Amino acid sequence: MMLNPLSLDFAQLIKDRDFDGIAALIISKAPIIIEAIAIVVIGFVISNLIGKLVVKALRLKGVDPSIHSFIRTVITLILKFIFILSALSTLNINVNSFIAALSAAVVTAGLGLQSSVSQFASGLQILINHPFRSGDFIDIGSVSGKVQEIRMMYTVLITLDNTRVIVPNSHITDSNIINFNAEKKRRMMMTFSISYDTDIEKARQALLEVAGKTELILDDPEPKVAVKECAASSVDLVGIFWCKSTDYYNTYYYMQENVKLAFDEKGVSIPYGQLDVHIIRE
Repeated sequence: MMLNPLSLDFAQLIKDRDFDGIAALIISKAPIIIEAIAIVVIGFVISNLIGKLVVKALRLKGVDPSIHSFIRTVITLILKFIFILSALSTLNINVNSFIAALSAAVVTAGLGLQSSVSQFASGLQILINHPFRSGDFIDIGSVSGKVQEIRMMYTVLITLDNTRVIVPNSHITDSNIINFNAEKKRRMMMTFSISYDTDIEKARQALLEVAGKTELILDDPEPKVAVKECAASSVDLVGIFWCKSTDYYNTYYYMQENVKLAFDEKGVSIPYGQLDVHIIRE
């Protein structure tokens, strides 16, 4: 390793307690020291400025705000580190050994923190690929809920019963992700059973009238009602409706309640489960 004469002279002067020599050395090396300090100060200012410009560029590109702070921090730290190394080089300090030691430390830390590195990489993948965004309702198999926050190590979901669930990002990227808000519209297929004695067309018109009375159900694609199945004790009608993804549950509950009221008003019979018992007498 190449030793720095400046550091050797300074160390020797301190050992000898030669304060006059220390002052003289600092004065003689003042231009180099000032240059190094200037590189660090100006470099830090430039690094922060570039970080802000990167955030503005991310906003213009529509990148998820959750990743802005992370990218800005990483870029700023890398630039500051480069300027510090440049300043050390100005002082004739050999930085090769420092970089080698730092690299070895990073590799050692990476081996000991494999799980954390995996979580970090998964978080970065989520933020870059955007399988979902904050506010989306997702299902990852073991849990479903509204995405409240996306962090580098984990994602926070709020379930339908208002329970806060923290899911490791590596678990999310290894699962099938169902994003219910990825598209603006969702199709809703609802089954309604009527008795065999009921006029099918009468029940169909009742369903379509209920769908036409609410703005929750979209006109395009238009609502449809068809016979799904002739079951053992009922004729099952399927209603095919489209609504905004954000209105899915409101639409579902609206139809459930108002179809029952419409069937009662129009005399459409909803069958109960039936069991025919045949008694054979000898």
